[in-house]
Amino acid sequence: MTRPPVSVVIPVRDDAAELAVCLAHLARQTVTPFEVVVVDNGSGDDTAAVARAHGARVVPEPRVGIPYAAATGYDAAGGAVIARLDADSRPRPDWVDQVGRALAVPGIDAVTGPGRFHDLPPVVRRLAALLYLGAYFVLGTLAIGRVPLWGSSMAMRRTAWDRVRDRVHREADVHDDMDLTFVLGPRARIRFDRRLGVDVSARSLRGGPQLRRRLERAVTTLRLNWAQIPPWERWWSRLRTR
Repeated sequence: MTRPPVSVVIPVRDDAAELAVCLAHLARQTVTPFEVVVVDNGSGDDTAAVARAHGARVVPEPRVGIPYAAATGYDAAGGAVIARLDADSRPRPDWVDQVGRALAVPGIDAVTGPGRFHDLPPVVRRLAALLYLGAYFVLGTLAIGRVPLWGSSMAMRRTAWDRVRDRVHREADVHDDMDLTFVLGPRARIRFDRRLGVDVSARSLRGGPQLRRRLERAVTTLRLNWAQIPPWERWWSRLRTR
């Protein structure tokens, strides 16, 4: 099986310490990525210097916002497969290898995997992932008509991105990974692959303002995309395709 070259995109803003750990994990991969693209989203810390010290290519994106930063990174990527991690992602040593294997399968447009919170006590680690990430995947599937991509561990074909790059909502405060899943459409083939599991920080769970902002982003993402194709039409289109 011929595996396509994998570009790894990491959008970052003021997160140099976590980025250093993520890049150290990428340096230990059993299959070396084609390139690592770090999108510096207007950082005031030494994010860019940390990225260059680890051999990553730095692409500046001064317009603050994950949708801007992620899309800029995808545009800049040169591999046939565009993979995505967040700065706090800690991929397993075979992560790039598994991404290549998954997207070497003909007809698969994108893949995503599960996560585990590495900085929670062992007793609650699994439960938190089940409740938080499990809810994201289940509710996201119901809303979109297929499994949603998760930005901390995902990948797609370059051709899939080129097809929808002008339709993602770069200027809106959306969940960019969910928004991308919406615009890929109900006929896109997206696979959930447990081999793409990563460890992430639980900081997204801490504090009312953080959770409230994520909820507001979800509402905006659903409003913008349901206005184009409502969920029942997405499900009907998917069922007809199957």
